Amino acid sequence: MIKKGIGRQIVMHYFIVIFLALMLVEVVFLFAIRTYYYDTINNMISSHIDATVRSVLVSTNINDQSEMEYLNQVLGLLKLPEAELQILDGKGTVLISSSGFEADKPVQTSDIPQALASGGTAKWIGRQATTGEPVMAVTTTLQQNGGQVYLARFVTSIEKVNQRLTEITLVSMAVIAIVLFIVLIVSIGLANSIVRPINNIIAVSAQMAKGRFDVRVEGDYRYELGEMGSTLNYMAEEIVRSNQIKDDFISSISHELRTPLTSIKGWSETLDSGGYDPDETRIGMGIIAKETDRLIGLVEELLDFSKLQQNEMKLTMARVDLRELLKEIVLNVWAKAELKKVQLRLDADGDAYWVYGDANRLKQIFLNIVDNAIKFSHESSVIVLHLVREDGWVRTSVQDNGIGIDEENLKRVKDRFFQVNTQGGGTGLGLAITQQLVELHEGKLDMSSELGVGTTVSVMLPLLEEGPAAKELDTDTAGIEEV
Repeated sequence: MIKKGIGRQIVMHYFIVIFLALMLVEVVFLFAIRTYYYDTINNMISSHIDATVRSVLVSTNINDQSEMEYLNQVLGLLKLPEAELQILDGKGTVLISSSGFEADKPVQTSDIPQALASGGTAKWIGRQATTGEPVMAVTTTLQQNGGQVYLARFVTSIEKVNQRLTEITLVSMAVIAIVLFIVLIVSIGLANSIVRPINNIIAVSAQMAKGRFDVRVEGDYRYELGEMGSTLNYMAEEIVRSNQIKDDFISSISHELRTPLTSIKGWSETLDSGGYDPDETRIGMGIIAKETDRLIGLVEELLDFSKLQQNEMKLTMARVDLRELLKEIVLNVWAKAELKKVQLRLDADGDAYWVYGDANRLKQIFLNIVDNAIKFSHESSVIVLHLVREDGWVRTSVQDNGIGIDEENLKRVKDRFFQVNTQGGGTGLGLAITQQLVELHEGKLDMSSELGVGTTVSVMLPLLEEGPAAKELDTDTAGIEEV
């Protein structure tokens, strides 16, 4: 007994479809066989009638002899082996029969009126009234010149034919039973080949739901089941990786928060104790302000990421000249670059590079990219900011000669919480936020890098051509917020 579930449904549906198809074939087959046998008998008698009736009508004439002599002559000319021949009048009364038996009442089967109405041949299949034997009767009209109508009725037993049809029916039913048994076995095997992998996948997914992400779907399943198992395994691997990234992020952010808080707490306690000269107090307050800004930056980065994840980031859209924006960024990071003796160079012609975007968010994008370039560049190296137009786009490329990124990490460097160097500080959200901000501006962010050679980060933004329409856009859209 198959337990309830998809396996039973597969077996039942498969079995029912095949059973109905076989029954339909069986009915059509048996009907065709029965028709073939009965038509063969009918055609044989009809052929005999066609071959003999004409000669009977030509060679016999009731006017030249008595009726009984005429009927005996007709009977002798028309009789057929294995069939009883009856000569009837127009009312169905048996006048003479090849069997010699006299009928006590007229024949009332449907072939009599049909033959009289059509003036040709009619057929009837049924049971003999006296014996109950299954018979076939073929009746044809015999009309003489004097207008007298007689009927020649051939009656033959079809009991052997029916027995043969019964045997064929039993054999065909046995074949159907064997086929259905084979179908049942095959359908159960088919159902098991589907249900077993599904049960395995369900068991594995149940363990994953309990937090065990080390389990995997085992087995080389094909087609959709194989894809389902691979997808579940991939999902588990991604969850494990995400959990690891989350743990690393928590560890990293805890360290990032602890360091400035420790400095702030230490200097606040020191200053609170008093007894320090103004220079030391100034140094302490400067450290407190610096570490406070650092904390604010970390918190703002987390808030930006949260807004982007919830699609709540709002942009104040207007015309922005990227060339002027990049000049501001170079000035903002100049002091930091000087500490590492890194030279910043802007490679752009004197024309404006207009784009439509949020100036503050665009500044955040390029500040993060340039800051990373400085952070991972060698001392006394050069960072070049290229600005070019390309088929309706503005490409901004930041190229450094720093430590570079290997191919494996380059594929994941834009993932949230991911850090190539976990000792370098930060949240691992900078490039993830940058990527999403670029996409909000309908742009594209690309990265190429070679370990030990350097990294190039390119940002493609739609170019806003100058002209009356662009100037009008600048006037009308300034201050408009978009999500």
